Amino acid sequence: MSGRGRLGDLLGIDHPIVQGPFGGGLSSVALAAAVSEGGGLGSYGAHILTPDAITGLVTDLKAATSRPFAVNLWVPLAGERSALPDNAAFTTHTERLRPYYDELGVAAPTFEDVEALPDFDDQIDALLAAAPPVISFVMGIPPRRVVDEARRRGIALIGTATTVDEALALEDTGLDAIVASGSDAGGHRGAFLAPVRESLVGTFSLVPQIVDAVSAPVIAAGGIADGRGIRAALTLGADAVQIGTAFLATRESGASDVHKRRLGTPAARTTVLTRLFSGRTARGIPNRFVHDMAAYEDAVPPYPVQNALMQPIRRAAAAQGRPEYVNLWAGQAAALAHEGLGAREYLAHLVKELPRQDVPFPSPAS
Repeated sequence: MSGRGRLGDLLGIDHPIVQGPFGGGLSSVALAAAVSEGGGLGSYGAHILTPDAITGLVTDLKAATSRPFAVNLWVPLAGERSALPDNAAFTTHTERLRPYYDELGVAAPTFEDVEALPDFDDQIDALLAAAPPVISFVMGIPPRRVVDEARRRGIALIGTATTVDEALALEDTGLDAIVASGSDAGGHRGAFLAPVRESLVGTFSLVPQIVDAVSAPVIAAGGIADGRGIRAALTLGADAVQIGTAFLATRESGASDVHKRRLGTPAARTTVLTRLFSGRTARGIPNRFVHDMAAYEDAVPPYPVQNALMQPIRRAAAAQGRPEYVNLWAGQAAALAHEGLGAREYLAHLVKELPRQDVPFPSPAS
């Protein structure tokens, strides 16, 4: 490619490749550092971390790489934290999962476990003070004070849009770059202006529309796992791509072994959208839990309650090697992933497949 492109110039990265941020313990310092050291933008999903842990995380990342990296937070949805169930409803939700707690030999969470989750304002204040090179967001628009303080500290900001309207709102707030997150993408859907069911636009339909609508650099995300997907996204006008699932399969990721072993297999050809693991809609490979609990998709409580209720189940199942009770987050190109590669090795394969400077993209009319 000719030069580093707009995003490379903005962030100081060599290649138009961003590693998707994984929450819930799936990120690792080793993964983010490997991608950044290879010339891409490594990322770490910090939405479950306390402010003190965020401070320590940024310190560890700065020690692990001298290159730019991103730390990601979830912007809280309006009313989500105030909609906690009363004790009776909480007991009902807990008892629904009682057979799984018993089978895996873990205790059910208490109501206090839900109330103790980190506060976004405290998280972002700690993150701004730690000053990573890049902060990225999903699920919404960060407050104006955050944008202003990031500007003062020289921190680049990336927002995530699932629709054109969301992209316009992010640009209007002053974010530096926008991830166009198609419905192909694995993990949690980040819709925030309209319900998820009205915001399921495929990546290669979404990218050119957002490119036409905003002036900020656009990062295509969802269903991209190799050079073919990268070239397609760049042809549609994206400045870079964000790859999640395929990096989740690398040795350095924090995903469990049972999760990694499902990626790149025929089982990964099918993914579904489900609220069962966290209370927010997310894409993953269906397993026994998803099938057995399908009738309760609309009955489970919203995030963060369902997420807290499921946490001991997910962790115990991963530790016990039982993929049928693990949230197997994966995008629609998960079957193209290669389990067992190192992140630097995988990134090098992608870089080799980038379009060469002397090979122009075909015009739409050709």
